[in-house]
Amino acid sequence: MQIPQPWAHLPFFAKDYPAIQAALADDTRLILPPAAQRFAALDACPPESTRVVILGQDPYPTPGHAHGLAFSVEPDVRPLPRSLGNIFKEMQADLGAAPKNGDLRFWAAQGVLLLNTALTVPAGEAGGHAKLGWSRLAEQVLKDVSKRPTAFVLWGKQAQALARHITTPKIDAQHLLIESAHPSPLSARRGFFGSRPFSRINSWLATQGQPAIDWTRP
Repeated sequence: MQIPQPWAHLPFFAKDYPAIQAALADDTRLILPPAAQRFAALDACPPESTRVVILGQDPYPTPGHAHGLAFSVEPDVRPLPRSLGNIFKEMQADLGAAPKNGDLRFWAAQGVLLLNTALTVPAGEAGGHAKLGWSRLAEQVLKDVSKRPTAFVLWGKQAQALARHITTPKIDAQHLLIESAHPSPLSARRGFFGSRPFSRINSWLATQGQPAIDWTRP
């Protein structure tokens, strides 16, 4: 698990990460995703390239699904995890199309940081590393990218609890903050469906003089 150099200035890596490394080394369970992929979201999206942050919870606990980016799965995963399926349903309603598979790395290539609040999970134990200390990394990432106007997408109460770490940009502009229910089957009909986050982000990016995100095609 090499530290992603563009983010190495965050205090987390010197202060908190060594204890997490030690805890992971002592954990005899199968930990997901594989070690080489745990910082994949940060590797794919350095601070200066991040235009949108979508905050997830923890990696998918099914072996072969998680590959280090929140909500994303390996391209051959079928059926899709139900939360991702609901994201694609909302995208279809919002934009009239959705990706052909669940691999969202092409979003990251356009400046969409798909960050989980926990970067590891024991196989089959959703939330099993929620208290390991990873959340401090998410908090610091939010504060760091807040220096420039950014679109933040906080789905569900767990993500919304971190909104306090989003600070005012240093230049005369405002962030876009989208908060709604989580896309999981338990809550998607309580405000996620119909929230149209993808078109709203692209409309906001246009006001910033930035190109739109192509959400549907690699």
